[in-house]
Amino acid sequence: MSRRRVTLADVAKAAGVSRTTASLVLSGRGRELRISQDVEQRVMRAADELQYRPNIVSVGLRTGITRTIGFVSDTIATSRLAGDMIKGALEAARERGVMLFIGETEGDAELERLLLQAMHDRQVDGLIFASMFTRTIKVPKGITAVPSVLLNALPKQPTPLPAVLPDEVEAGRTAARVLLDAGHRDGIYLIGTGPGMRDVTSGSVAAVERLTGIREVLREAGVKLAGGRVCPDWQPEYGLAATRDLLRTARPRALICFNDRVALGAYQALDDFGLKVPSDVSVVSFDDHPIAAWMRPKLTTVALPHYELGRKAVEVLFTEIGREHDPDRRGEVHRVAMTLQNRESVASAPAT
Repeated sequence: MSRRRVTLADVAKAAGVSRTTASLVLSGRGRELRISQDVEQRVMRAADELQYRPNIVSVGLRTGITRTIGFVSDTIATSRLAGDMIKGALEAARERGVMLFIGETEGDAELERLLLQAMHDRQVDGLIFASMFTRTIKVPKGITAVPSVLLNALPKQPTPLPAVLPDEVEAGRTAARVLLDAGHRDGIYLIGTGPGMRDVTSGSVAAVERLTGIREVLREAGVKLAGGRVCPDWQPEYGLAATRDLLRTARPRALICFNDRVALGAYQALDDFGLKVPSDVSVVSFDDHPIAAWMRPKLTTVALPHYELGRKAVEVLFTEIGREHDPDRRGEVHRVAMTLQNRESVASAPAT
């Protein structure tokens, strides 16, 4: 048999005061309305002994604040790769005393519409609309009905919604500096995208931004990319095929792979051709997928900050909730740093 919920009336009866007095004390307005310290202590003691908790639904109806936020994504919740994004959001929400409702669309437009409607029906105080991979999106209709933040997504059209993204341009700069700091000036090839800005995997924001950062740093150092191979998808089999194709005509000194799965394929191709990492070819990559630490030698990579992205999205959302009626709100883009995981796959360039 379930236990009956303790009500405000129960607290008032146990403390020997009116329901109104108990409500004022528990809402923190006792001193403001000159309720005596003795009465305050009796109410607080009764609430503690009875284990009273306010009815959140009733409070929400009265104040318009439900202490809940929604997190709607495409495939983040079911992915083993980006689960830390939700973990970061959950912990940041919990620290603020807020519950996070999570919904997954699996890329289905109708399911997305229904999930967003369900979040509105539950009167969430705000929404995080998230993508597994950084991409441009058409902002769903109705999302601006409550304060909202885009996570790992950029709007195709101008919008007042802020966006939280990994700093992919700086990540590209970091990868290029790793090779320059190791003395590499010649024979640097890209696997996945490039070398030109038109040679980009279709629809990939990360590809464009990483390539922008790489080219910027190398250009400033007076270093020219030796070439590159585009992969139709950033998976090991395409990294393998692209690197094999490169090795049939060239002998690289260093490879910048556009993610760790591509790098795994590149490792296999290099081994097929009798080349060792890093003594023959240095390799640097992006993402810090779990395979990066399993590969031998361990892969030097620039990590996607999944956990930090989730926390930042909640932080930005609460700022939006606080300035919901500000007419000067603008769609500011917040960049989260990607940190270098310096392992074993980069060696000093041979002396010439």
